[in-house]
Amino acid sequence: MRTVEDTGRERRADPATEDFVSHRNLLFTVAYEMLGSAADAEDVLQETWLRWAEVDREQVREPRAYLVRITTRQALNRLRTLKRRRESYVGNWLPEPLLTSPDVAEDVELAESVSMALMLVLETLSPTERAVFVLREAFGLGYDEIAAAVGKTSAAVRQISHRARRHVDARRPRETVAPDQGRAVLDSFRRAFETGDLQGLMDVLAPDVVLVGDGGGIKRAVPNAIVGADRVVRAALGGLRKVGSAVTGRATMVNGHPALAIHLDGEFDGIMAARVEGGLITGLYYVRNPEKLTRLDSETPLTLR
Repeated sequence: MRTVEDTGRERRADPATEDFVSHRNLLFTVAYEMLGSAADAEDVLQETWLRWAEVDREQVREPRAYLVRITTRQALNRLRTLKRRRESYVGNWLPEPLLTSPDVAEDVELAESVSMALMLVLETLSPTERAVFVLREAFGLGYDEIAAAVGKTSAAVRQISHRARRHVDARRPRETVAPDQGRAVLDSFRRAFETGDLQGLMDVLAPDVVLVGDGGGIKRAVPNAIVGADRVVRAALGGLRKVGSAVTGRATMVNGHPALAIHLDGEFDGIMAARVEGGLITGLYYVRNPEKLTRLDSETPLTLR
């Protein structure tokens, strides 16, 4: 009779399984950056594994590149479906927040590529543009590799890449903020928010700050993006008065950036992520949809390599 140790040795001896497991975090990151949903990214990885298990390995020169290609194709198929589904999404749509470790924040390229602010910008791209941008800008793949993954010619991919980069550059955060600075700014916001300090909030918010809330039709959230410090403050403090609850914000690390886990009367309510530029908050992203708050009990490993 085979023992657990025997089974473990067999699994370790299976090259297909070893290759998939060794690149799993990379593949998850690719799928998540393309989809903005951990649940859908996990489904893509399952589909990738099923196809990888059927591949004739003698035809595979580089397992990593081949796996990324399968993952990209599966993510593209799902992204096209999600694009149609999100058109009927109730209210604003925000990416699913992931609890991440401090080392994600220390990797500047990784932290930027999975930030709530950038991923929200990526939502404005077409599925193919998003795939090309992610593979080129975040993972540094060559045009030939990307062409094989998205089913385009290298020349077409080069044009798509330039177009997508111009689009994203016009909308992405203008500077990279050190985690300590972002944490300090967000802590000032937290203290003012908890105490209802109007001036304290105004001092930490940029004049053109944007507040986006995502309740998914399950929980109340601002129906449209709110622009301007005055309007954001009125909405935030007015919302607190309506619910009549004591609000607290606990520091956490989401998508490689400092964030707040918001509690109402001690009960977890949602995740508040922020975009910080020039020492001020230029974007606030509040996820209340409970279906998007399931990946916060343990850290999700992410990598670009």
